[in-house]
Amino acid sequence: MSSCLGLFIQSNLIKYAKISKEHDVKKVEAFGVRFFEDGLNETIAQIINETYSYNIPISVNINGESYNYFDMFALLSKKDLQKAIKTEFDSYCAEKGFNPNVFETRYAITPYEDDNQKLKVIHVSNNKIELNKREQLLSGYKIAAIAPVPMIISNLQEFEERQNAIIVNIEDHTTITTIIDQKINSVQRLESGSKEILENINIKENSYSKSYEVCKNTTIYTSEGSDLQETEVSYLEDIMPVLYNIVGQVKKIINETDKKIDRVYITGTAALINNVDLYFQEYLEDVKCDILRPKFITNTKDISIKDYIEVNSAISLALLGIGEGLQNMNFKKQSLEDKLPEWMTKDIGGNKNKPPKGKKIKFDLGEGLDKVEKNLIRGTYTFLLLFIIYCAFAMVLNNQLRLKQDEVDARIASIKSQISLAKADDNKIKIKTNEYTSLIKNLQEINDKASERLKTRNAIPNLLNQIMFIVPENVQITSIQNTSDKHIEITAQSDKYEQLGYFKAKIKQDNILKDVISTAGQKDGEAVTVKIEGELP
Repeated sequence: MSSCLGLFIQSNLIKYAKISKEHDVKKVEAFGVRFFEDGLNETIAQIINETYSYNIPISVNINGESYNYFDMFALLSKKDLQKAIKTEFDSYCAEKGFNPNVFETRYAITPYEDDNQKLKVIHVSNNKIELNKREQLLSGYKIAAIAPVPMIISNLQEFEERQNAIIVNIEDHTTITTIIDQKINSVQRLESGSKEILENINIKENSYSKSYEVCKNTTIYTSEGSDLQETEVSYLEDIMPVLYNIVGQVKKIINETDKKIDRVYITGTAALINNVDLYFQEYLEDVKCDILRPKFITNTKDISIKDYIEVNSAISLALLGIGEGLQNMNFKKQSLEDKLPEWMTKDIGGNKNKPPKGKKIKFDLGEGLDKVEKNLIRGTYTFLLLFIIYCAFAMVLNNQLRLKQDEVDARIASIKSQISLAKADDNKIKIKTNEYTSLIKNLQEINDKASERLKTRNAIPNLLNQIMFIVPENVQITSIQNTSDKHIEITAQSDKYEQLGYFKAKIKQDNILKDVISTAGQKDGEAVTVKIEGELP
């Protein structure tokens, strides 16, 4: 029989569930919720003590994981697929400015139904510092798994072929797991969740545990109507905005999914609120909404099914620890002890609890060996044999690793040398490029100046030629000046005002000059003199 204790750790509480499995029969031996206002380590120790889980494996959730999605070619070999996924993640990290070496990663693969040439990769990453914190938290205990709950929460339910579903897990933060044809298709994380609800209630109650009980015992009113007390209405003011935001996101996901969603399952702390499934049903009219119930729990005569649902996240972790679900989502690196058979690591005689203090196993060599002593000797010989084999393999592998390391070091040195040469060439190219750019700029400026001079030089003769054909007989031009750049001043006189006006109008009409203006005529005897100004076109 195998057993595992699942611990789902949140900001203020731990949900735990101890699951045992014998053949195909699974049983919940102990479960509950514990607040750790006095200290997380002490609370974990109390749970392990009360559930008699000293020597059984423990499965715990990871914290702050990230999800990315990559498309891959379906015909890649397993080795090439791993390389391609790593390359995609490295590119993502480079784009975001992250160091990929600080992350531990796992991935799951799901095919595209409409394109058998492509695979969808759900890539999960977690900072190694966060993983080390989890391992240090449970140091001294046997850790079976450290896993992301959104990727294993589907362990609780059996999905039929071609059934599409969404699991909404409303814990501290809400995660929405979309399942298409029995395979996880996507995971979305929302900041809204039970933590926001409990913190809002805690402002009124000043007790996190009491706020939790209030949340469990609150009833949501539906369109059918409910008789609510004034206090319940007060708590609903803290609950409903969060649920409204969550159900809105779920509806958006359903509308954007190209497959028809058949059912929405609700779980987590907020799933304990009375009528929460009916509230979801009112908004998601075309989809059946249910509370997620563990598939293997059928007999609930003595214990309410709601109590099991309360620790669904912990149950899914425990199921992973006994071999159920996506085993490749386990972020714990396997040690030698993990790889040994269970009978070599469990207590002598199969005792699941710590041996009573002061009790010792004695050998009496004057009599025949009893069953316990024989098992000890067999176990010792087996362990020694495995240890010798392990050492031999380790020596061979270490030798091979050293050879490979030397090759890698030589290759790295060669690559670094080539990179240095490439950088030197790049610098030379940049210097030459700057020189050529400067020369081109200077040539362009000289060319512009020459063009401008040529244009101005030709403009004056053209101006004189045009004026020659339009000047009236009674108008005499006394001077033409190019005062600055394209500015022209023409001084003309005549004994008739209308002839000077005609001359100005003709200059403007024929576009000989632009922005044409003139001074008022000055009369000197019979002659009237005006100054006409404008810009060469």
